[in-house]
Amino acid sequence: MSILFSPITLGGQVLDNRVVIAPMCQYSADAGRATDWHQIHLGHLALSGAGLMFIEATAVAPEGRISPADLGLWSDETEAALAHVLQSVRRHSPIPIAIQLAHAGRKASTEVPWAGGQSIAPASGGWQTVAPSALPYAADDTRPAALDEAGLARIRNDFVAAAQRAQRLGFNVIELHAAHGYLLHQFLSPLSNTRDDRYGGTLENRMRFPLEVFDALRAAVPGDTPVGIRISATDWVDGGWEIEQSVTFAQELQRRGCAFIDVSSGGLSALQKIPVGPGYQVAFADRIRRETGLPTIAVGLITEPEQAETILASGQADMVALARGMLYDPRWPWHAAAELGDQVDAPKQYWRSQPRAYKDLFKPG
Repeated sequence: MSILFSPITLGGQVLDNRVVIAPMCQYSADAGRATDWHQIHLGHLALSGAGLMFIEATAVAPEGRISPADLGLWSDETEAALAHVLQSVRRHSPIPIAIQLAHAGRKASTEVPWAGGQSIAPASGGWQTVAPSALPYAADDTRPAALDEAGLARIRNDFVAAAQRAQRLGFNVIELHAAHGYLLHQFLSPLSNTRDDRYGGTLENRMRFPLEVFDALRAAVPGDTPVGIRISATDWVDGGWEIEQSVTFAQELQRRGCAFIDVSSGGLSALQKIPVGPGYQVAFADRIRRETGLPTIAVGLITEPEQAETILASGQADMVALARGMLYDPRWPWHAAAELGDQVDAPKQYWRSQPRAYKDLFKPG
């Protein structure tokens, strides 16, 4: 058996294999509510044979959306819409489903990517953004409002409320989004956090609010529900957040019962210089895994089955996540299992599709 298609346990959740469908924003919600697009999108990915499927970054408050079309989980209406989608998916697939809870901070209130992705000013139909400090992401963006103590408490409570809704919806895994330049990452990085109170300055202070949110969220759901986090291991900017600080942050999370760390990078500054190449972020997952003992998910230009298997076999990560590669090839796990001589779950309606050369590809029902 390959390592890629061997089981792994996160908290109280057993995954049949180590292929993870990464969270991918669809920008197709209606006032935060999931739509028919989500039912189609998640429905076909749920038949992929992956071990775990994340739904997209889900805003914990309306002002935390990246765009007006972002998915949300902050009200009975958004919860009900997502429940409808999940019920449909679960009717036909046993895949464990995870949610990534997010707040975009100063990177909120933008156009959807295919409309340019520019910041939308409040006067043009956007909204006032918030951040650790009143520093915009881009020079011509609306300046965010620096969060005061009341604002911090409100956002912390928004994360808790969304986690409780996620628990009611039966999500198997919860991930806190602290990467890609969004709000919790903004607190971590000295490039976006210039506060002079207990939430800014030293590394300990910059970590304080993200850790408070994690603690509150972890306490709000049952202990056997795996709660993990996604981080950007580096800003790829001199003087910014980097891997040494990420290791310290991960060590703090490990002490708090974090179930896994999903290791990405970048997104905080337009000045970033990313050396993009196959598996360019894997070394970060490797170092965090070695120095903390936490299970890690490696992500970023992992496209080939042998590449994924090598990452796991060499101990660089415990799971691999695919995003764009999974959109391009929604049956990637099938093809990977065939190439590695392994088996994968598939719906019985598709059993006759396996090529003669891979007649034992699908696990018997």
